[in-house]
Amino acid sequence: MSESENIIDNTSKNEVLSNTKQSGVGDIYVQDVHKSFGVTKALDGVNFSANFGEIHAIVGPNGCGKSTLAKVLSGVLPIDKGKVSVLGHFPTSPVMARDLGIATVFQEVMIADEASVVDNLFIGSDDFWYKSLTHREKIKKAEELMEDLVGEYIDPNTLAINLSLPIKAWITIGRAFLRDNTKVLILDESSAALDFDSTERLFKKMREFRDSGMAVFIVTHRIAELIRISDKATVMRDGVDVGVLDKNDLNEKNLLSLMTGKVVSGEKSKDVALQTKSDKVVIRAKDLVVWPESVPVNLEIHRGEIIGVTGLDGNGHDDFVKILAGVQESHGGTTEVLNINDKFVKYNTLMEAKELGISFVSGDRKKEGILPNLSIYENMVIPLYRTTSRAGFLGFINWLELNGVYEWELDRLNIKTGFKSDLVTSLSGGNQQKVMIARSFGQHPKILILNDPARGIDVNTKTDLYLHLRKYVEEGNSVVFLSSELEEFIGLCPKVIVFRHGSVFDIFENEKVNADTLLQGMFGQTQGLGSTSVSKSNNTSISEKLNDTNTNLRNVDASDKKIIKIVDFDKEKKLREENILKKIKVKSF
Repeated sequence: MSESENIIDNTSKNEVLSNTKQSGVGDIYVQDVHKSFGVTKALDGVNFSANFGEIHAIVGPNGCGKSTLAKVLSGVLPIDKGKVSVLGHFPTSPVMARDLGIATVFQEVMIADEASVVDNLFIGSDDFWYKSLTHREKIKKAEELMEDLVGEYIDPNTLAINLSLPIKAWITIGRAFLRDNTKVLILDESSAALDFDSTERLFKKMREFRDSGMAVFIVTHRIAELIRISDKATVMRDGVDVGVLDKNDLNEKNLLSLMTGKVVSGEKSKDVALQTKSDKVVIRAKDLVVWPESVPVNLEIHRGEIIGVTGLDGNGHDDFVKILAGVQESHGGTTEVLNINDKFVKYNTLMEAKELGISFVSGDRKKEGILPNLSIYENMVIPLYRTTSRAGFLGFINWLELNGVYEWELDRLNIKTGFKSDLVTSLSGGNQQKVMIARSFGQHPKILILNDPARGIDVNTKTDLYLHLRKYVEEGNSVVFLSSELEEFIGLCPKVIVFRHGSVFDIFENEKVNADTLLQGMFGQTQGLGSTSVSKSNNTSISEKLNDTNTNLRNVDASDKKIIKIVDFDKEKKLREENILKKIKVKSF
């Protein structure tokens, strides 16, 4: 096992390293492992060990080799040099790893959209000559598993294409949970597509597995989450393990010091969200109906404003931003944007929105983002082909101008790439996400709509992204920023809108933009400024309903029947230290 890590300040090299690396060998270990992809060294002599009965985090900046290490442990990638051992066995293929009891949930949400939920869950479970379970048994098991994971009933016969990204993520996680022989569970950015409530349920499952004696590995960029859930963390940088932190040493300062190689101050950033200086409305929603039966939304966004949008999964906030971006159609009402003649123009499609200066960045890079068959270069600049072309109908592309845009955005977002002609899929998930963000910045839109843009990117890149967004709105542009991580709003958004049941439930401004009040709003407790577009009946909080002895539990909102959480926060501490102190479960009647 590793000795306790001591963070030292080497002023001459401006670098922070742990006093000792992992000197012992655990039940699971890799020793001096190398793995290269062409000239890129993904793993450059990694040493790593872990034991059963613990949750072990693998953390580091984008492109440091975290996902490659997970794939090596899973037998997906052969190594160039070194040794990998799981209880004395050496997995060299996914089949061998599965037989050894290794179950992996990969970073990309790998779902067959045209197949049903049950078929996606049990894909690969049957042998050639016989089936593990009858179809009826699979249906029953799928119903029970998905209700346990998602917290609500999911029809196992539903086609996956009709499901939201978080539910698709649960299906990929559920595959690993279905296996009876699982001894090692590897979760590669599995919480990235989940909201707060879903993440809590995943953590509960992870603790159950750990307590039963399994080894659980979590690869994540969410530092607050890994501090809460992990018993130990291995930090990687540039393909090398640079230190191991035990539970007592797991804090943001130590993690960031090892990840960046620099001494990080323990003081919290005192950035204050930029206040809107203009009363000029640039985009608005009028009587917008997100769901067929939801309360219409009326919203105005001003020039130079960055407005946050959030809500529990399945409450319509992601549908709202897609409608605002022209990606999805509404069920009524209009979306309007101010054109170059200072007149409001209605728009309904993505193309119309783009022509009016609106750009959209999706958090679902596989379905709505990257073009997997094209290069890194093409993925970043392809929207600019038409705008930079010259010679009229001949359409000669100005490659010199495009090269300048590519190099500028590559440097600005610190995107770690190989050759620009490499396929975009050769990049890590976080770097693919950065390419999507750079693509939008490169189009110079006046309104940027971001649907969980920081999903899968490391903390340093997030900080850089926030700085770029602040500069962007200072130049007179506007941003709509949806996020499932509440801490992302603090210091960035002066106003945050909380959605429930497909409509605006509450609005929080300035000092009320903090994790505890936002979370209370997400669970139905009015703490912000309120909204004129919310019906009065929706303002009754969950706690009021439960505390009223004359109220029957059937009166609780349908979406709250499965799991109702009442939260009590210590305002002196961060959300990551203790999110929920009490959980109340109410059975459906």
